[in-house]
Amino acid sequence: MDFNLSKEQELVVNKAREFSEKVLKPITIDNDETREFPIDAYKKLGSMGMLGLPYSKEYGGSGGDYLSYVLAVEEVSKIHASLGIAYSVSVSLCAGGIFSSASEELKKKYLPDILSGKKLGSFGLTEPNAGSDASGAQTIALKDGDHYILNGSKCFITNGPLSDTFLVFAFTDKDLGTKGLSAFIVEKDFPGFSIGKIENTCGIRSAQVSELIFKDCIVPVENLVGLEGKGFGIAMKTLDGGRIGVAAQGLGIAEGAFEIAKEYLKERKQFGKPLYKNQYLAFKMAELDLEIEQAKYILYKAALDKQDGKNYSISAAKAKLACTDVAMHVTTEAVQMLGGNGYMKEYNVERMMRDAKITQIYEGTNEIQKMIISGSIFR
Repeated sequence: MDFNLSKEQELVVNKAREFSEKVLKPITIDNDETREFPIDAYKKLGSMGMLGLPYSKEYGGSGGDYLSYVLAVEEVSKIHASLGIAYSVSVSLCAGGIFSSASEELKKKYLPDILSGKKLGSFGLTEPNAGSDASGAQTIALKDGDHYILNGSKCFITNGPLSDTFLVFAFTDKDLGTKGLSAFIVEKDFPGFSIGKIENTCGIRSAQVSELIFKDCIVPVENLVGLEGKGFGIAMKTLDGGRIGVAAQGLGIAEGAFEIAKEYLKERKQFGKPLYKNQYLAFKMAELDLEIEQAKYILYKAALDKQDGKNYSISAAKAKLACTDVAMHVTTEAVQMLGGNGYMKEYNVERMMRDAKITQIYEGTNEIQKMIISGSIFR
């Protein structure tokens, strides 16, 4: 078992870290305040080859490996979790679903622009009555000659207002339940498609989250991904990869908050000595350091399982659960350790705490991850 990164992976980490420190750090607080997504920074990630890391050059990727992608999301999320989730959704969910299940024609048509950063992608599964239970979806796709007509809506869709390409799930036969769910690629300019309400979120405030509205939306037959009725399997397989991306985001948030707390405890003095000389705080940091290290290797194991072509559904669920719970714990403790300053925006940890909370909820709540893991135990 080798825990060392390759030279290529170390290069990715260094590039992502330098980008995050120089480009993202100066704008993070302002982005959170204004809710403006840093589109120029995102495009720069694309020009650096970061977005295409886990994909072959044949489809416009960088020809790297999956762990390199996870490392990049982790580094970005240490500074800017909103950009981290936009990165993950576009690359893991939208591009991931297209890559794993679409025809060669669709892959070559849509992947290069997403992987270069020229365009963003979204994943449209969640609806007002279909969160953890996808069978509650109401969006319908009826075939009519050379196209499908979609009617319905999606909610809480990350990148919604920013995206050009949407991987959308709709029932082609509602009577069959999840066996009647199908997947489609929808472009933002397709007739009958529009962006609905843009959400005012607690955290990841500069990430753009919205409704998708389909009102007699025309989708060409060739934009069906896979076969009719195979959408549920495509969605679940794609979400497994997405959970690894969210785990990387969560781990990055935890590491970023930990570093801020560490520097604060070294610099801040009370009762005539630095705060880290207080044994309670020092021991608390030791505990958090251990939790972060444990979560890191659970995440890297999941990434390597996917990279090596192994079944990664359970390891992805474990990574998502471990890393996002650590994110919430570390950020909450960091706010407490900084005292009143921790509650102030300029110290960043209050934002990180807000950003961390959603990681326990989206792409499968952590309760769902426990169902997946426990199901594997008692199978």
